[in-house]
Amino acid sequence: MNDEISFYKKPRVLLVLLVLLGSILVMTVSYKNGEINVGSNLNYGIDIQGGSWLQLQLQGAIAQVTADEAKIIQSEFIKLLNDPTIKIEETTYNSITFTTSKQTTQKTIDNFGFGKATITQAPDGGTRISLATNREFAIQRYLENNLKAEIVRIPGNQLTFEIRKTVTEDELNILLKPVDGRVIPPFTVGVSAQTRDETKKILETKLNSLGLKEIPIRTIGNNYLLIDLAGVDINTARDIASKPGKFEIRIQVTGNETEHVLYGTDITPGLPEKDKDVWGVSFVLSEAGAAALRDAAIQYGAVTAPSSHNLIMTLDENVVFDAPLSPDLARNIQSVPVKNLVATTGAGDEGQQKANQLQIHLRAGALPVKVDVLGAGQVSAELGSKFKSQVLIAGIIALILVAIVVSLRYKQPNIVIPMLATSFSEVIMILGFTTLVGFQLDLPTITGIIAVIGTGIDHLIIITDEVLAGGAMPPDKVYKSRLTKAFTIIFSAAATVLVAMSPLLIMGFGALRGFAVITIVGVLIGVFIARPAYAEVIQSMLVEDTSKKFAEDD
Repeated sequence: MNDEISFYKKPRVLLVLLVLLGSILVMTVSYKNGEINVGSNLNYGIDIQGGSWLQLQLQGAIAQVTADEAKIIQSEFIKLLNDPTIKIEETTYNSITFTTSKQTTQKTIDNFGFGKATITQAPDGGTRISLATNREFAIQRYLENNLKAEIVRIPGNQLTFEIRKTVTEDELNILLKPVDGRVIPPFTVGVSAQTRDETKKILETKLNSLGLKEIPIRTIGNNYLLIDLAGVDINTARDIASKPGKFEIRIQVTGNETEHVLYGTDITPGLPEKDKDVWGVSFVLSEAGAAALRDAAIQYGAVTAPSSHNLIMTLDENVVFDAPLSPDLARNIQSVPVKNLVATTGAGDEGQQKANQLQIHLRAGALPVKVDVLGAGQVSAELGSKFKSQVLIAGIIALILVAIVVSLRYKQPNIVIPMLATSFSEVIMILGFTTLVGFQLDLPTITGIIAVIGTGIDHLIIITDEVLAGGAMPPDKVYKSRLTKAFTIIFSAAATVLVAMSPLLIMGFGALRGFAVITIVGVLIGVFIARPAYAEVIQSMLVEDTSKKFAEDD
């Protein structure tokens, strides 16, 4: 009889106790910077804590295009070499040969980026150039040069390109017409899934670099991102989320004209630093980035006249840094690529602030595409606090009402107390799960927890009613048979909930997905952990009660 009474020694009950203890530890204890901290680790969303939300649209297009590669080379090199006499001699699958009346070098042609060049003397005294290139690459470079945007070839179809800039189908057709090109429908506004995921990852890095941990960024299709920034006001949210933008280094050519050198992906930033009261940010270029900077500095004359050819850093095409090469850098870069650089931002507090902002943008990397804020809103901290208290009250009322209903139904403390304790333990385990995975608690997720309480009590009532179908505790064999029947019903009901929530989990977003996740997790915790333990507890409690009655009768 003692084995029946000592339910706390049974494996299923011990599992619940261990999971409960682990959930409480996860919710209250944290380890950071070599110290153990005790306090609430629950992560609240903007509904509870207050904050802002943003809807971002990714700017870009995906198009399948065709064009005459020979005409592309001819038109582009007429501009690049300033020679209207350029003539195409031969076009093959992987090369294009043309002549120019200008004298040029292989390095000059290679720097234009249309392919590796082979230079020979033309019969008429000009230069004969053979470019190792093909149609796909020629089209890509043509689009990059004329749209001043990054163009990415889509794998699987050599003539389909992702244009990482806002452009319409008509604009693209006008651009391609001089080279006998056109857009082959369909033309898609948006970006690829890879670009969307890359943008999401960089934004997460950006937000985390500001100390905003566990910021949920949700994707909708390939064009939209939803961001909740708990505890952040709307103006700050716009600044830090929509302006990490496309980071680019350009070089001044003549007047206000600039040319692309490299993107932020070739940059590894250091820390803001002060040298003789002047703040700056150190950064390291990749091998390719250092070579690109050296070639651009030599090609455009920055090594001989640095004051006339500034390096310009832009963020979403807005200048964030503009300064010439230092004399030492201009001198050294002629002989060897320089990887370690410093961008100075000024003196005093303003210089330090600019250095911090520049370092954050460098560290976050370059967004592959620009983003526009389609919608924004905020919940004040006061309103969030009010929601929090209202949700807490609603949860307490739900538990009280459940206690009243089961008390009126069974009128036995040895049934009511385990039932309520099991329901409460499920809530603790769900909260532990949300803390462990960094899930934010907002109104929809808390609504999901309350819904789990309801379904959990339903399942516990099924277990209790099946066990007490005859009005008393049955023999062990009959008990196990009835328990099996009860869990058959419970598993069927749980499966129905999982199937109902699956569309919201897969297709939903925002509040709907959060509600679905919590409901599914709560049902799984209840079915596989809490409710089997309740069955063990209730058996022991009823056996003990039956034993006492027999003792009183004797």
